[in-house]
Amino acid sequence: MNAVTRVREGVAAFGRLPAAPAAQQLAADAAEAAELRAYATHPDVVALRVERVRAEVDRLCWAGIVLGLGFTMTNVQSFAAAGTPAWSLPWLAAWLLDPTVSLVLLAILRAEQVTARYRVRTGSWTRRAKWFTLAATYVMNTWHSWAAGSVSGVVLHSVPPLVVFVAAEAVTDLRDKLTEAVTVAFTEAEQRTAPVTAAKPPAAVVTSPERAKVKQPNANKSTRVSSADYLAKAREVWTPEVVVSPAWVREVTGCSRGLSSRLAATLAAEFSEGGDGHERG
Repeated sequence: MNAVTRVREGVAAFGRLPAAPAAQQLAADAAEAAELRAYATHPDVVALRVERVRAEVDRLCWAGIVLGLGFTMTNVQSFAAAGTPAWSLPWLAAWLLDPTVSLVLLAILRAEQVTARYRVRTGSWTRRAKWFTLAATYVMNTWHSWAAGSVSGVVLHSVPPLVVFVAAEAVTDLRDKLTEAVTVAFTEAEQRTAPVTAAKPPAAVVTSPERAKVKQPNANKSTRVSSADYLAKAREVWTPEVVVSPAWVREVTGCSRGLSSRLAATLAAEFSEGGDGHERG
């Protein structure tokens, strides 16, 4: 009895199973890590991660654009009202100017969000309309500051429109590149996981030397195998260590259950007479 066996028996005597060897634990960790890596590098999982990043980029850009346009609303209204009395009809109508321009800009950006997703290029008029609405928002938002010669006012009221302008241009390019990233990530992940997802070859079956010598009868053959052939085959693979039984006969010859009993009795009688049975074949 070696030391490992004595330790295991001693630990088991206290009602606890012995701890798994370090090699077995490492093998289990390796199998778990391989499974996690297979899922993490799956093409659909990689593409889904990029899609989530693109959704986050869209939400952040839209939030910045909407907040920037909201900031410019009061300045545009003041520009459009041009000193008219508060709550008068021209004063109230002046509030419609900025939403008119902003809604057109948002419609263009929303359309580009879809076209960029499928990498479809828009026409020149789309870009002109976007630039015109952004330029109009900038001019109306900074007009009073330029007229008054206030540098701080120009800077203050220039930042939101310029941020909206830059974000509107950048978000389209970002969506296009993120769509390309999804395609590239999906292709690369699919190439990396191709050996993992390929069908595994069937495991090799280890057989005993006696079984390796036996060739199973071909079921496609139309010729009928006689009992003498089964006997000859059994004599060929029999060794002195083998105990002749119907199960053994069926295993090495492939004969039926009823015939195996008769063949086993015949072979047992032959081998019990003192011969090894090979000279009888």
